[in-house]
Amino acid sequence: MTTPADANVRIEPWAEGDLDLLRRINAPEMMEHLGGPESEEKILARHQRYLKPGDHDSEAMFRVVALPEEEAVGNIGYWEREWRGETVYETGWSILPEFSGRGLATAAGRLVVERARAERRHRFLHAYPSVDHPASNAICRKLGFTLLGACDFEYPPGHLMRCNDWRLEL
Repeated sequence: MTTPADANVRIEPWAEGDLDLLRRINAPEMMEHLGGPESEEKILARHQRYLKPGDHDSEAMFRVVALPEEEAVGNIGYWEREWRGETVYETGWSILPEFSGRGLATAAGRLVVERARAERRHRFLHAYPSVDHPASNAICRKLGFTLLGACDFEYPPGHLMRCNDWRLEL
């Protein structure tokens, strides 16, 4: 799915062949703000979760494909979570370092926002980038999210990180 404003990127549903992409995303420099790389066992489990999103269309994981190269360069998705007493969508993304700075995460983010908005299921989409991750925080601003403030967030389980709570009204 692509729109004219985002002609440099396409998002495609996560597929069996995307395991190697997930392994590349799991590199130490990519996982620096997310508690560090995961074990192979956890990567395989994550891959299976991405292949089998929930029982409904309210969660999805995609590979990000750069155009015109037609190369998978990262991932993006959204899913339901309970946050401060309500069910919301959460979104997150990763773009491989060699493709950063081209606006691919922002363009893919616009496509995810459109998809989540079209579902008319939840009022808000949240993103929780580390307070120490300027690039992801900049993407939130570019996508029109509102910064609600910093918060403590457990990710991965057992690891507390300081994040910014960004919210977009769908």
